[in-house]
Amino acid sequence: MEHYFSEHQKSPFRLQKIHFNLNGIDFEFNTAAGVFSYKRIDKGTELLIKKAIIKPNWSILDLGCGYGCIGIIIGKLFPDCNIIMIDINRRACKLAKMNITANEVNNVEIRQGDLFSAIHEKFNTILVNPPQTAGKKLCYKIIEKSYNYLEKGGLLQLVARHNTGGKELEKKMKEVFGNVRDIAKKGGYRVYLSKKLKS
Repeated sequence: MEHYFSEHQKSPFRLQKIHFNLNGIDFEFNTAAGVFSYKRIDKGTELLIKKAIIKPNWSILDLGCGYGCIGIIIGKLFPDCNIIMIDINRRACKLAKMNITANEVNNVEIRQGDLFSAIHEKFNTILVNPPQTAGKKLCYKIIEKSYNYLEKGGLLQLVARHNTGGKELEKKMKEVFGNVRDIAKKGGYRVYLSKKLKS
């Protein structure tokens, strides 16, 4: 079975286009089978995009970016922020690169790599819709590793279905960061936020 969280995809590469409107701005995304939620922006991702805490001039990591909707939309809405997107899936990275160009954002960079393998910077916030279908162990690893890639005061903002694994991820965030709260909830999804209190 082909997983969107694997590096190489074997299904035919057939481009599709989906549209999304936020704050009166129209976005168009190239997608294809073999990447997460390729037929539409899923409800969890949409909630994270709309409710994430973002401040001017922040450095932002979109972790496991897929075809790039989170980073690109945030980049368009906050043009003074610097955004890096990363995904293990080479097809997703190819699509994300196309979508950066299609949506005319110039403050967003795409990198290919497994989790933080191509990341050397620290960030003011990390945004992630973790691949829960890949299992709890990988999701825990994302939370644990995120801590070291945040500046002091930096935020990990993670969206998940609360009753389908989200509760466990919330507990893990509390364990790693010493704090957690939810900043949004809708349709069974919650956006959990933890703050790095020490340098």
